[in-house]
Amino acid sequence: MEVAKKESKKNQLKEYLKEWVPYRIKRYWAYLIVTAIALVMPFITIGGNHLFLLSFDQKKLHLGGIAFDMQELYLMPFILMLLFLGIFAVTAVGGRAWCGWACPQTIFRVIYRDGIETKLLGLRKRIKNKQQKPDMSKTENQIKKIIAILLWSVLALIAAADFLWFFVPPEDFFKYISNPSEHMMLVGILLGIAAFIVIDVVFIKEDFCIYICPYSRVQSVLYDDETIMAVYDPIRGGDIYQGHGYDREKKYDKTKELLAVEPNAECTTCESCVTVCPTHIDIRKGLQLECINCLECVDACTTVMGALGKPSLVRWSSEKEALRHEGKTNYFRPKIVAYFTVLAIVLVALFAMGSTKEHMLLNVNKNTRLYKVLDGGVVQNDYLFLFQNTDSKEHTYYFEIVDNDKIEIIRPKESFSIAAGKKRKKVVILQTKEKLANDARKDVPIPVTIRAYALDDKEKIVVDRHTVFVYPRSDLIKK
Repeated sequence: MEVAKKESKKNQLKEYLKEWVPYRIKRYWAYLIVTAIALVMPFITIGGNHLFLLSFDQKKLHLGGIAFDMQELYLMPFILMLLFLGIFAVTAVGGRAWCGWACPQTIFRVIYRDGIETKLLGLRKRIKNKQQKPDMSKTENQIKKIIAILLWSVLALIAAADFLWFFVPPEDFFKYISNPSEHMMLVGILLGIAAFIVIDVVFIKEDFCIYICPYSRVQSVLYDDETIMAVYDPIRGGDIYQGHGYDREKKYDKTKELLAVEPNAECTTCESCVTVCPTHIDIRKGLQLECINCLECVDACTTVMGALGKPSLVRWSSEKEALRHEGKTNYFRPKIVAYFTVLAIVLVALFAMGSTKEHMLLNVNKNTRLYKVLDGGVVQNDYLFLFQNTDSKEHTYYFEIVDNDKIEIIRPKESFSIAAGKKRKKVVILQTKEKLANDARKDVPIPVTIRAYALDDKEKIVVDRHTVFVYPRSDLIKK
């Protein structure tokens, strides 16, 4: 009876493996989607505005097809909160899923190492062995290495340009780059970013993830017992003796002894999970900060153990479920609910504040001269108004005093037009119609509200600004 059950389980596993899609293939699809989004997004516009653009040249932020001036960058903290809280939430749920499935560093390494070096040029023998370095003593391999670097350099230039398109819109970028002598800074930044990508991907490699990237250092704070990650099952596989079997510099030395302590341990010590790891770790040691959750080790162990009619010893699961066998992973634990609740609140606040965008900006500054006293007790105050049209079309503007009918506008008397995205300064003179105060000891500041608006769209484009009208003490008033 037991033999029949075992055979049934083996057959079920074999059927499962026939339909099983390795995580590596799923990651490639994820990489393709992420790359397509990154390349296409800078070219998508809504009403002439980009989906996302932080333009230092135009001093504007485009978000969701709405253009915000630099003076409206109160939205940036919300965007940064979304970014960091999103990464924290993803890490708490799925470990370093960002690193293995969407990080540009990982995508670039897969394209260069697995695509160019292995598949295209055959410089490396197999994708499944990422720890065996090519024999660079051969002239043929040296030539292939140079070709690989040249090919990657072209892709690095495209990647650098794509990065810059989120700061310099493509329509301006291509115009600037066609005249490089007048835009040497842009050219220098483009080449500098491309050079960094080449050095990083070709020479620094996964050491960037291990030693430079700060994300791995904070993951231990974000993880808990139910965070999903690549987990080795020591109960079935056995505690593997690692005292001398692994060396970071030599990567892996198979001549040294590597033993399963328990005699009934299912781990075959085939080292498939070790040799396939891009960051050169042994997942059987447990959680390590170098693990980027690419799940290559899960694929490797699933293939080997599946051939033996057994489930994989390395799974994408939590320590609670796969390591200690204490039940199913709880995906709706309080910490996760709290993360996504805060994310939802920040997202709602971002859309709410973004929807109240001002289509005209107005700064009201008092001139250095407090006031001017004319005959008949008339007092004038001078101001400098800075108007900015943040809308996508030209408008005609004027303004009025809304809370004091004893003060009138002397200058300017006529409305004025401002083109889309342009600024205009106006010297404004306000004058009293009658006596406003009677204080013999000091000048009196009188609150005044200025309402500026577009004559052609008064319901939509209108802003209020508060300032003061300084009225002199009574002994300075001319009769």
